[in-house]
Amino acid sequence: MKRAALIAGLAATFASAVAPAADLAIVLQDEVALRPAPRNGSRPNTVLWQGETVEVRGERLEYLQVYDYRRERGGYVRASQVRRVALQPGEAPELLAVLRFLRDRPGSEALGIGFAAAYIEAAPAEVLNGPAGTEALDALGTLAERLARRASAGASPKAAQAALSAHLDVAARHGVQFTSYERDGRMRICYDGMAFRRVLAMPSTPEQRARAALALTRPDCISGDLSPAERRRLDEWRAEVLDKVDEARLPGILKNRVLMRRAAVWSSLAYQRARQGEDSASAAERALNALAGVHKADLTEADLALYSEAAMRVSASRWAAVAPPKGVPEKGPYIVTVAEETGETCVLLADAKKGPSNPLAKRCTYGLVWTASETLNREGTALALAVQPTESWREMWIFHKAKAGWTIRVLPPASTTPNVGYAEFAGWVPGGRQMLVAREAIGGGKQTRTFELLRLDTLARVSHAAEPGTLAAFRRWQDPSWKGQTLGLR
Repeated sequence: MKRAALIAGLAATFASAVAPAADLAIVLQDEVALRPAPRNGSRPNTVLWQGETVEVRGERLEYLQVYDYRRERGGYVRASQVRRVALQPGEAPELLAVLRFLRDRPGSEALGIGFAAAYIEAAPAEVLNGPAGTEALDALGTLAERLARRASAGASPKAAQAALSAHLDVAARHGVQFTSYERDGRMRICYDGMAFRRVLAMPSTPEQRARAALALTRPDCISGDLSPAERRRLDEWRAEVLDKVDEARLPGILKNRVLMRRAAVWSSLAYQRARQGEDSASAAERALNALAGVHKADLTEADLALYSEAAMRVSASRWAAVAPPKGVPEKGPYIVTVAEETGETCVLLADAKKGPSNPLAKRCTYGLVWTASETLNREGTALALAVQPTESWREMWIFHKAKAGWTIRVLPPASTTPNVGYAEFAGWVPGGRQMLVAREAIGGGKQTRTFELLRLDTLARVSHAAEPGTLAAFRRWQDPSWKGQTLGLR
């Protein structure tokens, strides 16, 4: 009954978008002239676009006499430029066959949506609630998603922009809804996912569920105006949607995409739970396990960038899976954190002599302080600490003992606006003057990954490389625990 109600609601949406007549026609191409007379020489009243539905009222020579209810205007169109449909049950299989073809034909999204609307109207309820209905909804969602991506990418020629705008308008008239968000200074058009939600609510194949889940959990279709509580509720829902997919039954490419999306979502939840003082270890473990399940041999060229971004997001929150140290070390400086009423966390560097009441150094932050990452060099003159200001950006704080006392410097993943990335300790160089660092980030439209040898007093770069094996200092002094835990060596 629930599935029947879902399909009935969707069918009603499309029914309201088509003309109230049994003899209809779907426009097959763009800029079809609607003429006042059945002659090529008559000046068009307007043009019709692929996927539009008009009522057929007669036939004359090579033309059909039609009426456009949206424009409240009649006229003539060439019969070869439209496809007549009666929206009867016997016609449903043929409409579905056309929809299958159009689903994989880029540029025909509006036309495919028009045929999807016709199929949903023509097919009986028992068919819509079966595998054929699920297939039609999957195709509809795929077409709407692809049209939204085309709209977000934009079109340079003026004619292409007009066609794209018309296609969006046609889809909207068939009940397909889109939302828009501003991201990175540009507008992004997103499909609201109604058809995909139906797919998840109905019996569907693993591939259909995977496509639906990936479309519904797109990170680039999340509003930047959400409050932290709203964002957490959304991410909890995204995790639930992805959990409805059995990745073990998917082909390699789809399996990888589901696991990468799952890893990114759970890394975000690890950060959000930690900010609320809740257990975040299980979320971080789920993120790490999902990323570990990705089979890199099945990554397409386009998926390589997605894999790197997912790895960076998981890296940003990976310290949530490590228990913080217990007790105070017998010798050497150590970290103490104090929660302030303002919501900040103050980091105190203490030692056995002075204790937290008279710290060697102090710095406060609104970010998450991962005390499990605390690492002291052999000389006792430098300490590294991971601090995470946002769910996808982790910095490193370097405490260093100078002649005038202890200093604190912050090393970001990159010198860009915080987006996605991490900076992490990779090893101490004996002598207390240098350290090894791994940094990876996405910013300014490009991805960077470097392994660096830095001076402790200024954090100036001594040398760097794209791979750690090409640096002699990394081959000799990289920390074993870092090598065993980092995702930078993937």
